[in-house]
Amino acid sequence: MTTAAGATLCAAREEQELLATRLNGIRPPHCAAESILIYLTAPGLSMMPMRVMASDSIASVKLRVQTSKGFVVRKQKLVFDGRELARNDSRIMDYGVSDGNVLHLVIRISDLRLITVETVHGNKFRFRVEPGRTVGYVKQQIAKDRLHTAHPDDDHTLVLQGEVLDDTHLIHDVCRADGAVIHLLVHRSAKLTARPLDRDFEVSIVARNAAEAAARSPDQPTLHLQRDFAIEPVIVNPKATLPSVIDNLVGAVMGGMEKGNAPIMSSEGTGGAYFMQDASGQEHVAVFKPVDEEPMAANNPRGLPPSSTGEGLKKGTRVGEGAIREVAAYILDHPPGGRRSFAGRHGAGAVGFAGVAPTALVRCMHRSFKQPASEQGKQQQPLFKVGSLQAFVKNSGSCEDMGPGAFPVHEVHKICVLDIRLANADRHAGNILTCREEQGNGISLVPIDHGYCLPESFEDCTFEWLYWPQCREPFSEETVEYIRSLDAEEDIAILRFHGWEMPAKCERVLRVTTMLLKKGVDAGLAAFDMGSILCRETLTKESVIEEIIREVQDDDEEAAFLHSLSLSMDRRLGELSKKKVM
Repeated sequence: MTTAAGATLCAAREEQELLATRLNGIRPPHCAAESILIYLTAPGLSMMPMRVMASDSIASVKLRVQTSKGFVVRKQKLVFDGRELARNDSRIMDYGVSDGNVLHLVIRISDLRLITVETVHGNKFRFRVEPGRTVGYVKQQIAKDRLHTAHPDDDHTLVLQGEVLDDTHLIHDVCRADGAVIHLLVHRSAKLTARPLDRDFEVSIVARNAAEAAARSPDQPTLHLQRDFAIEPVIVNPKATLPSVIDNLVGAVMGGMEKGNAPIMSSEGTGGAYFMQDASGQEHVAVFKPVDEEPMAANNPRGLPPSSTGEGLKKGTRVGEGAIREVAAYILDHPPGGRRSFAGRHGAGAVGFAGVAPTALVRCMHRSFKQPASEQGKQQQPLFKVGSLQAFVKNSGSCEDMGPGAFPVHEVHKICVLDIRLANADRHAGNILTCREEQGNGISLVPIDHGYCLPESFEDCTFEWLYWPQCREPFSEETVEYIRSLDAEEDIAILRFHGWEMPAKCERVLRVTTMLLKKGVDAGLAAFDMGSILCRETLTKESVIEEIIREVQDDDEEAAFLHSLSLSMDRRLGELSKKKVM
């Protein structure tokens, strides 16, 4: 059994070895040749040296981080050289990580933070607040709790450990753990009165009291300053008509901002995402993702370095294109029995087959968004940001919160069809929401986060549902009919009509996946079979679809390429069907 003293000596020796390695690059003689020293960095944390084996899996490295720092594995994302280390079963050496490299650790903040606000008179207000909320939001909640004792002109100041908190500070930044006690100071404005005394006036300055506050009419108008918020849809093609569901969504967001309800930065993900509130301030109505805050973008709020090549976290994607891909996923999620037409009317607002929430490209402005470093501290209006606006989906959590056994087969299949068709490079359990039906008897699944769909290549395609038993079940007639109705050329034309000139490689990916789906159902294949064709077994081994494309890619003309691809795919699917029968 290791004693405390022994553990201390071991820790001290390891620290000395790490220091020696850092200074002169010489590895201690007793360290294995495969052992490497890496460094983990995260916003707000000091550099963390960690000695690992080059053959260690990504999962084991995350487990080491959990053991030493307490960050749960499923709340971690590791990024190296502009690429997310997404495959937990792959080795770190497969991603090119070597001795002395720095990995960026993105940590998903816990959902709610418990804080206590205490007044000088000993009154206490306790709140559970999302870490992405601002100090200004906490002040609003205090004002609501003190409605009968406070005056609208009272100036609230929050102080933590002797430091005055700015309204724009995030709770995550000022309260690192539960139980923080913040002190509230109330500066009351004075009332100036005057009454005539002969030819002079007697002036009195009287502090406002609670009785006056209670007597004040709640309908009394407030002073409106110059607006520093706005939102409007981005319409590239004037012939495209926005569906009413998008108009209503934009209107609801604007109504919330007009009432002073600021956007709230989400604690999830590797980029900036903001919950937009309704007029009451009690409900989220949408999620806004600015393009300049995407992972690897110049203004990313998670501490990820800008991409040096322009490539996104996933192979075959580009930084700054996440918003248009989010919109594309919604546009191409055709309703059963119909399509989202060119005019944007027929089927435009209907629920799609996979249930992708209504999404649009918008321009939005608010001080709560992360402003570029060159603009911070200036008093001028904040900059407009372009990004995707998606309707908020009320949910019970995500698929990572429960086992897949409870998911209906059809609900899983609709996600499978969407992911295969869009060659999704970022489908995991955390971006599939679970929703309880109104009667409470069933569960529906809603896919979100499609910023890495329709990539230029299949290298990073990953589908969480490949490990779920439902994907091995045969498709229903309804699903088969839907797949047979798909038309890649029409889909490309629809996206072009709405303003996205897809790169040729992305167009080819959509043609390939649509062909695979249609040929797959004709051959009686399940979602598991088709998903396994698209996804790599390991990081370094090509997928079946990549092998097929490599065999026929010498054809320069797209029509000739598709013809050769069709023949090669028929042969491969035929072989797979025979194996299934055997």
